[in-house]
This record gives sequence, structure tokens and C-alpha cells, in this order.
Amino acid sequence: MKSIDIITVVGARPQFIKAAAVSLALLKHNASTNDARIVERIIHTGQHYDENMSGVFFDQLGIPRPWKNLKVGSGSHGAQTAKMMIGLEELLLSDRPDYVMTYGDTNSTLASALVASKLHIPVIHIESGLRSFNRKMPEEINRILTDHVSEWLFCPTQLAIENLNKEGIVKNVVWSGDVMYDAALTFSTHAKNSDVLSKYNLTSKQFKLATVHRAENTDSPEALRAIFEALIAVSSDTPVVLPLHPRTQNKLEQYELMPLVLESALVITEPVNFLDMICLEKNAQLILTDSGGIQKEAFFHHVPCVTLREETEWVELVNSGWNSLVGSDKQLIIENTNETISRFVADSPDRSKVDYGNGQASQMIIDCLVGKL
Repeated sequence: MKSIDIITVVGARPQFIKAAAVSLALLKHNASTNDARIVERIIHTGQHYDENMSGVFFDQLGIPRPWKNLKVGSGSHGAQTAKMMIGLEELLLSDRPDYVMTYGDTNSTLASALVASKLHIPVIHIESGLRSFNRKMPEEINRILTDHVSEWLFCPTQLAIENLNKEGIVKNVVWSGDVMYDAALTFSTHAKNSDVLSKYNLTSKQFKLATVHRAENTDSPEALRAIFEALIAVSSDTPVVLPLHPRTQNKLEQYELMPLVLESALVITEPVNFLDMICLEKNAQLILTDSGGIQKEAFFHHVPCVTLREETEWVELVNSGWNSLVGSDKQLIIENTNETISRFVADSPDRSKVDYGNGQASQMIIDCLVGKL
């Protein structure tokens, strides 16, 4: 029986979730077919090394622990990417898989795509074609370069396909729908067992959820102060729960903003595991975030979102009214939070304007790979 050898490279929280959805579809395929089987091995770059943000995902999501862990840890973009490339090149040279599969737009994504393409190993990029059109964002550079060296490009939206067409990328471009939607549907039921609400004495729809971690916010003392002053302000009526990212905590301490945070009514927690995060998202009144993935997760769970960025790669959420962009402007954050809550109480926007597929993106990707490869 013919087999296809794929190495999957992951390194950050969103990638673990996407890889879990595809890996489960892959296991289902192998269990039910007499045709080509797919042998998958996972390399974890170690880009995220906190247990609640990495290792625990593999256990909770039911996918195998990594075949290899590069343990690169944190560092500057150049240093981190270089360490990944050195480690990946050694493994791919010795193992020579048929394909390398990568996800999203992190440094792990770029490192794996560059190394594989230089070794003439075809790259499969899942979540291709997204563009924020802000090249000051490292994620934008990562996704553009990865798309241009990939052999197979699976797009979550039709707009992503249009973006690739404008850049001259038309070969092996496939609309699959969004594997994050698959994951939301698959793992949402597991989150019912979470005790995170009782742990922090929270009542469903009586709290807001916030996450802050992007460099454009954390690397600016002015932006970080404005965001946290706004979060403190909007916590006056209902609590704001904030799982504190390690980078954000370090910057708060560096800028001497931690006393402001600790003396406030914000509910500060350690980074939470994936199922606890789903539970918080589903039960939040509103989500404030600078995360790309959580913007979509809010939509999947029918929760309005205020995005602490100047632009987003998920423009369809803004156009449909499910998301609003406020950057780090304190007053805009406060005004949009209050306005969004009032608007959604009156009438939530039309969800049919946003098409992320039917929750079968992972199966479509596997079917396509088996049929074409």
C-alpha cells in the first residue's frame, strides 16, 4: 500500500489547534481506507514553551506528542527563525519526507517553508492567502513569503484566493474553508468539562474576556498603558478576565505598569489551557483581543469582538459587523466596547455574510491531498 510521508511543523498556540483538526481527519482517513495512507510526524519548534500554551494542547486535543522538539524558545525574530531553520534543515536532510505541512503566519511557518523549499521538498500551507496589507507586521511578511514558496495552498476564505490571484499565485490554490471552524465545532463539547468559570467565580455572559500579546502593543509603553487603562475602565460594570501572556507580563514589569494592573479590578490569570479558553470565549459577554485566531473564535461562538489592532487579516468579520478595529486608542476601545454590547443586545449582525465553510475543511484538505499527491 502506498503511503505519503508528511512532516507537520508547529510552534504556537493557533497552529496546535489547526494541526489537531487536520490530524484527526488524517487519522480518520487512515482508519477507513485501503488507498494511500498518510504518515504524519510532528515537529514542534518550541516557539511557545509555556506548558499551558504548548505541550498541554497535544494531550487535550488528542494528537500525538511531537516526534521532535527543537526547543528554540523566545528571542528576536531573526535569531528565533535562524535557530528553527538550522534545526529543521538537519531533520529534513536526514529524513526527506514527501511533503512539509505548515500553518498560519508565525516564525515557525516561515522557517519550515524556507528550509523545505530550499531542499526541494514541496510545502503545503494551510491558511494561505490572508493579508492585512501592513508589512510592518512580522506575520504579514511570514505569510506572504510562505505563500510564494508553497506547492499547495489551502485558503479559508474566497477573499484569500483573490489575494493570491492578485499576486500571481493560481496553481494548486484550493478553497477549503477554515480548519479553525472545524476545531471549534470538534472541541467545543469538551470545554463543557472546564471548571474555569467556578475557579474565578464568573457567571456566564457577566464578564468580558481580553487577551493582549502582539508586539505592536506590547513593545510600546504608550500603547500598552492606553490599552490597560481602557480595560480597567470597561471593567467598572462587569469584570474583565485577562489571561496574561508571558511577553505582556514582562513588558508590564519593564514599563513599571504592573502596579496599575494589580491595583485594578481586572481578573488577571495565568495563561489558560485550550479547553478553558474555549469555555471563557463561549461564556464571555464580549471579547477584546489583538489575536488573529481569537477574533474568529469569538465569531464561531457568537460573541462580539473588539480588536486591539489597526487592521486585521479577517476583514470579512469587520465588514459584517461582528468585529470592530480600535487599535490602542483608549477612548475608541471604551466607546466601541459599550456600543458593541448595546448593539448586540438589540440585534446581532447577519452571520450568513461570513463563509468559513461547513466545518469539514480538514476532511477536504485530506481528500484533496490523497487525490492529488
